[in-house]
Amino acid sequence: MNEPTVAEYALGDVTLSSGAVLHDARLVYAARGTLNAARTNAIVVPSAYGGTHADSDWLIGPGKALDTDRWFVVATNLFGNGLSTSPSTSATNDPFPLVTLYDNVAAQYRLMTDGFGVASIALVTGFSMGAQQAFHWACAYPDIVEAIVPVCGSARTSPHNRVFLDGAIATLETAGPATLGRVWAAWGLSATFYRRELWRAISDATTVEAFVDEWYGATAFAADARDLRAMFATWRAADIAARSPFDGDYAAALAAIRSRAIVMPSRTDTYFPPEDSIVEVAHMPNAELRVIPSDWGHVAGAGVNPDDNAFVEAAIREVLASAG
Repeated sequence: MNEPTVAEYALGDVTLSSGAVLHDARLVYAARGTLNAARTNAIVVPSAYGGTHADSDWLIGPGKALDTDRWFVVATNLFGNGLSTSPSTSATNDPFPLVTLYDNVAAQYRLMTDGFGVASIALVTGFSMGAQQAFHWACAYPDIVEAIVPVCGSARTSPHNRVFLDGAIATLETAGPATLGRVWAAWGLSATFYRRELWRAISDATTVEAFVDEWYGATAFAADARDLRAMFATWRAADIAARSPFDGDYAAALAAIRSRAIVMPSRTDTYFPPEDSIVEVAHMPNAELRVIPSDWGHVAGAGVNPDDNAFVEAAIREVLASAG
């Protein structure tokens, strides 16, 4: 089965990390490939901020890095993204509670173990907030996750990242989604990207201003503003140490990740710089740092630039060659 099967997994009322309840919670996912008899060939690909399961299509399929002729690949949707339970789709959750990445990963765990009966997970990989979820998976469920490849993401949202998010949230509230895109344009892509006019490789625009309009203009953040706020809150609160038994001990939480890990920041990412990844890998017992040598900033991990894609795909193939 190589075409995705998009489905909804009903979770019922879910008690969240905060103690609040997410009513009638539903997790939307896309599954491809076939689960083997031993139920050991599963891969999970969580979605990023503002994205959906479809954003990982470049990685998934016959002959691709996540080869569906061998692997059963489940791409999940973040709560708040407009597909899984979100403010825009759930009148029973008003006000919408804070849903942490641990809450998201716990729901995905139920899907994989209760829903599909998976015995082990060969790999969790994702981009940006998807990468953050990969760290959370390995910390929360070390006995089931064999490997993680977090791409352009961190195990917790750094102080600098929160400063950006506070500015982005204020922009959304005061000026709206179109202006938020203008803020995003400077953060998502690097100074070198703009100086070298690398945007010409992905756009027919003749000026940088036209490129920004095309990529980050009025339609870039066309999602319901309530959903954007909910996902911002999830991103801002991300921290693998924010639960028992770690109670804020970040080093201990990282040390609890026993899975093989290739941590892949972009050399020019402003959201999740390599300096943060160096700290993380130093505390992880089975991890290595592999920096994407890219001028594409955060977008290096998003499946856009062929050279960056090949670098990420090579790491994933390497991990999967000895998995399962």
